[in-house]
Amino acid sequence: MRRRQPSRPQRERALGTDRPRGAFRPQGAIHPRGGAVLSGALLALGTLLAACKAEEREKGPPQVLPIEARWCLNNGNAAPCIDLEVPQTPRQYSMGLQMRPALPPLRGMWFSFSPPSVATFWMHRTLAPLDLIFIANNRILAIEANVPICPRLPCPTYGPAEPVEGVVELRAGEAERLGLKAGRPVDIRWLPLPAKPAPQKPD
Repeated sequence: MRRRQPSRPQRERALGTDRPRGAFRPQGAIHPRGGAVLSGALLALGTLLAACKAEEREKGPPQVLPIEARWCLNNGNAAPCIDLEVPQTPRQYSMGLQMRPALPPLRGMWFSFSPPSVATFWMHRTLAPLDLIFIANNRILAIEANVPICPRLPCPTYGPAEPVEGVVELRAGEAERLGLKAGRPVDIRWLPLPAKPAPQKPD
């Protein structure tokens, strides 16, 4: 059964501050500079255990979300549009594109952050390399191209130190193919909600 489409305010709340920072990996604990080595080791162990528990929770079939937004590019005569899946719950943010095969062209996933946040991404349990497009002030802030998969922990993280308002994941090589570069304007728009079917009158 397809889930009920939320209203626009509900969608904005779902993309608000009650979700984890970053799509796959929340920001780790920070300890004061010069803290005890033991304390740092315990923090690292706690982070690893939390990641292992998250991995256990996320086992299962990959998620495929509905197309709810579109990013149309102004490339001269041609204006290709990227159809975007949009995670809305903490679990959807956490799973992202894990266990998904390579996306087709002009298909992606958009992670929205409101308010803007520092977001780090990793590639644990992904099956295909990705391009990560980091967006701030309605422009491309940075691109991590052809990010490799990471089958086993620990995995490196990717992302700028500056806050971002969104991240778009595309198949590896798609950013170059579409001519996406840092500084380019970004115009992502929500698609209209589907019309509700008219109630049937009793016979």
